[in-house]
Amino acid sequence: MRLVSVEVDFELSGQSLKKDVITMTKRAESKYKIDRHLGVNLWGRPKSPINKREYRPGQHGQRRSKPSDYGVQLLAKQRLRGYYGNIGERQFRRYYQEAVRRKGDNGEILIQLLERRLDAVVYRMKFAPTVFAARQIVNHGHILVNGKKVNISSYQLKDGDTIELRAKAKQFATVLASVELAERDVPDYMQVDHKEMKGTFVRTPAMGDVPFPVQMEPNLVIEFYSR
Repeated sequence: MRLVSVEVDFELSGQSLKKDVITMTKRAESKYKIDRHLGVNLWGRPKSPINKREYRPGQHGQRRSKPSDYGVQLLAKQRLRGYYGNIGERQFRRYYQEAVRRKGDNGEILIQLLERRLDAVVYRMKFAPTVFAARQIVNHGHILVNGKKVNISSYQLKDGDTIELRAKAKQFATVLASVELAERDVPDYMQVDHKEMKGTFVRTPAMGDVPFPVQMEPNLVIEFYSR
């Protein structure tokens, strides 16, 4: 997949901060294309094009055919990968390998590993409007975990860990706007103080606790990689 460089401005109290050049995939840059490609409003956003056109893009997008078992499993994998910010295939496979290594429901464990990612928690706590923006905030060093800067978006949080925005990030226009978004709520396995811009990852969630806007089928993902 071709890599592109994108310049992004954060604003602090109306003043433009230094521009950072970010390397991201073309797909991450065009997140709504993921919705069209997968045929679902993956993040439940009101501006998603799938709200108006419930079919895939392209000449044959409206064709309806019964997918094979492989196709169903592949779609389940693509949805889960896409939802968490289009995680790379190599890294996503490592999550699968770790999930099957542990005892218990492998599908639920896979979800738990993904929910413990730092960028996913920043998104869940509404410190960012999208998981892509959450990853950017983490990668730029704007997040403290238990008082220490962490800039690795895949960092795995433990129960009881505290997450806080650094001082200047607490005034970012994108952060302040995200906190006010009514399209999603903070799940009950986290506690957040939006005045202090600080929260706690209380516990690892069960599958049923995770507020997915669309149906996720992690067991099909396990089956896909187990073929």
